[in-house]
Amino acid sequence: MNKQITLAKRPIGLPQDDTWNFQETAIPTIADGEMLIKNIYISLDPAMRGWLNDVKSYLPPVGIGEVMRAGTLGKVIESKNAEYAVGDYVVGWTGVQEYAVSNGFMLYKVQQMGIPLSAYLGTLGMPGFTAYFGLLDIGKPKEGETLLVSGAAGAVGSVVGQIAKIKGCKVVGIAGGPEKCGYVTNDLGFDACIDYKNENVFKKIKEHCPKGIDIYFDNVGGDILDMALASLRMHARVVLCGAISQYNSTSGIKGPSNYLSLLINRARMEGFVVIDYAQDYKKAAMEMGQWVAQGKLNTKIHMEEGIENFPTVLHRLFDGNKRGKLVLKVGEE
Repeated sequence: MNKQITLAKRPIGLPQDDTWNFQETAIPTIADGEMLIKNIYISLDPAMRGWLNDVKSYLPPVGIGEVMRAGTLGKVIESKNAEYAVGDYVVGWTGVQEYAVSNGFMLYKVQQMGIPLSAYLGTLGMPGFTAYFGLLDIGKPKEGETLLVSGAAGAVGSVVGQIAKIKGCKVVGIAGGPEKCGYVTNDLGFDACIDYKNENVFKKIKEHCPKGIDIYFDNVGGDILDMALASLRMHARVVLCGAISQYNSTSGIKGPSNYLSLLINRARMEGFVVIDYAQDYKKAAMEMGQWVAQGKLNTKIHMEEGIENFPTVLHRLFDGNKRGKLVLKVGEE
């Protein structure tokens, strides 16, 4: 049988157990041009919360009764598609289920480079690509510049900071708690990390970035975005990647009040969605794979197991009880 998690109702605030249905259906059959994939790992990402809202966005909302959308890594176990053979490992968007049928759309083969497969949902997957394209294409780092990144211990922020170091920047992270901040500086090599749970973030930004910020990579939104805007340098770039502090708000989204800093400093704030760069994923994976092999790019996976545990594990995205990329294991390699 095929175990699946489907959307039962749209949540208000943080998704609860009654947001989901757990069901078992027959393993699907395939037609010409299709393949059957046995999922091994499911990616859990903050964007999933936005997909539950019935509002216009860059992707349509997940429908009531539909399998929850998610990035996945799986193995082809049956194929009637000439481009894919049995045994191929593939990354795609096949959802929170154990088996899935695909015709190859939005799917790509894993180019194995001696790196754990789960990394292709993290550093060498969508979060890593988000960091890569958001920083390099929009942030445009230059040697000697100062970068501030929020969510620095997370799947995207951790890669942003490491790539910025590779490009010769001074890097300051923001994370929650001394353990995460220690991981960011000691393991990832950031120059400093601000503990937003125990320190005055505004004062610490001024302390660690005395000349201001050239690039702010925003993963959290809210008050921290405002504090970063107040510290911009001339011609700074603000990369809008996410706003996890706002996703479960029941009182509306808090927008920036310091936006005039963009005008004063002739700065730029730009949002982006990583799927717009899909044609260049292979290029990004190859370059980042080389950085991983050279020891320049650290990859960290927080692994949980069992598809039935999806509702509980999803909460780790929002309560901070994780370090690195959150992945749910649902099968064997």
